[in-house]
Amino acid sequence: MSVSVRFAPSPTGKLHVGNVRAALWNWLFARKSGGKFILRIDDTDQERSTAEYEDGIRQDLEWLGLSWDETFRQSARFGEYDAVADQLKADGLLYPCYETPEELERKRRLQRARGLPPVYDRAALALSAEEISVLESEGRRPHWRFKLSRKEIKWDDLIRGETSVDTANVSDPVLIRADGVYLYTLPSCVDDVDYGISHVIRGEDHVTNTAVQIELFEVLTKLRGKGSVPHFAHHSLLVGADGAGLSKRFGSLSIEAMRADGLEAAAVTSLLARLGTSLPIEAIDALPLLAEGFSFGAVGRAPARFDEKDLTALNAKLLHDMPFGAAA
Repeated sequence: MSVSVRFAPSPTGKLHVGNVRAALWNWLFARKSGGKFILRIDDTDQERSTAEYEDGIRQDLEWLGLSWDETFRQSARFGEYDAVADQLKADGLLYPCYETPEELERKRRLQRARGLPPVYDRAALALSAEEISVLESEGRRPHWRFKLSRKEIKWDDLIRGETSVDTANVSDPVLIRADGVYLYTLPSCVDDVDYGISHVIRGEDHVTNTAVQIELFEVLTKLRGKGSVPHFAHHSLLVGADGAGLSKRFGSLSIEAMRADGLEAAAVTSLLARLGTSLPIEAIDALPLLAEGFSFGAVGRAPARFDEKDLTALNAKLLHDMPFGAAA
């Protein structure tokens, strides 16, 4: 099997250690496998996406040495997404819903009060043409949900092993907002099929999403007449040295900030390549060597603790080992 992976940042913020770890693991796996690493810019949210953030993403990846074999922007592919959405609508797999956020929250509260999972009840499917006309005359515009099979979805995760999610316990996902903006799932899956993505490597917070996407992949591969459901690998998320989440600190842990502080790129890649694995963390100033040792079999399930002291120590070791005059 030829390997193709992708890193798909949104140009709505700066790269930080959390998403760069995912980028690095994708890159290492691609290089070890003799495969392709694709940089996809997820800029479907035109209001929040900026050229400055996109430029920053590219600069950060170049500084780290993570060269890409191909790159594209999702904003150039709206025609493809529209064609798929139209076909899904025609097939009854993408259906319009008119509830407001407040109405949906009220439904969820009632379900929880009854001890039920807060799963969308598909009330929109029972609306008559007359009822829809009334709702639209009130100024409501539909958001669009993908109709799940409500069955158990199983896959052999390259890190987690045999994994399953019962989509009967998952709401039909919204693929298109009421303002017409595509959410992540549909463009991502269409691109993965069209670009032949063989493996999706990402954080374990996407496990439930994966079950939804497998269902969509199964539809899209038939619709597009190509591609297959990718293999998945879900790694644990980064936490701080104290075990607390890092999300509120990502601003200070941006790659841009680390570069400005004078850190060596190899210190960052040496730490992130092996954090959360059984492999020894050591200063390695050569990405091909890191790629050679990369293995999903060495990846643990526990949250990976990111300690800036480890980064400082690796940086000091790299500087110490540099030839005289090489350190700037």
